[in-house]
Amino acid sequence: MLNLWLTLIVIGLITFAYRFSLIFFLEYIQLPGWLRQSLRFVPIAALTAITVPEVLVRSGALTLTWQNERLLAALVAAVVAWRTKNIFLTIALGMVSLYALQRIGW
Repeated sequence: MLNLWLTLIVIGLITFAYRFSLIFFLEYIQLPGWLRQSLRFVPIAALTAITVPEVLVRSGALTLTWQNERLLAALVAAVVAWRTKNIFLTIALGMVSLYALQRIGW
C-alpha cells in the first residue's frame, strides 16, 4: 500500500513540475508568432474534443438523428450563443432544453 501512495505522490509531483515549468519559463522564452497564434486555439480544440463525442455518440455509434436529445440541446445552445454571445444564458438554456427533452422522452 505504501508503494501505491509513493507512486501516486511521485506522479503528482512530476505532473505539477512539468506544468509549472511551462507556465514559469514561458515568461522568459520568446515564442515564434505562429506558435503563439496557434496556442490560442488549444482551449477550443480541447473543449471540442470533450463535448463532441458526448453529444454525437450514443451506445458506441454516431447518432445524427432527431431522436438524439443531446444533439438538439446542443443546437439550441449554439443558436443562443450565436445570437446573444452570453455564456451563462447559453449554458442555462442548453441545460434546460436537454432536461425538457429528456423529461418528455424525445
